[in-house]
Amino acid sequence: MSDETGTQETPAGSEGTPRPEPIRFFGTTWLNHDNGYTPRRIAAATGSLAAAAASCLVLRFAYEGLQIADTGSFVTLLVIVMFTVCSALAFRTTWDGFGKRPDPDRQASLRGLLAIGFVGSLLAYFFRSLTEAPGEKLHREEYESALKLHEKRTSRRTGNPSKKRRRT
Repeated sequence: MSDETGTQETPAGSEGTPRPEPIRFFGTTWLNHDNGYTPRRIAAATGSLAAAAASCLVLRFAYEGLQIADTGSFVTLLVIVMFTVCSALAFRTTWDGFGKRPDPDRQASLRGLLAIGFVGSLLAYFFRSLTEAPGEKLHREEYESALKLHEKRTSRRTGNPSKKRRRT
């Protein structure tokens, strides 16, 4: 089978067999590291680093705009500290999100902060792409536990229980 991105999914052995959850930009190639997994990782790392560099350039233009507007050193310092703190928090939140499922309510409350600290999120994506597809470890653990649970549920008993010897 093939999904929209052209990645191969593992065929289901029977109805209800767990399927791997696709990861953005990687589809299900993370499962067996096939179908261009390595080039996709290289492209994801390169793209996120390029986006972070372009974002820093945009922030530089914003800083120059503050200088031209002559808003004062306090406002300039406040903006720099805000972007630095928000980027650090966004990095940490994004990095933690690769290892465990984030709480939806917490994510909703942090949405503005993560938008301001977008450079931190891009850098977290870059650094994770150097070692694995971002979120691969989490998805692999969930997939393997789902497979074990499915195997446990579908394993057959040996023998006919109605012919079981009874002790009297």
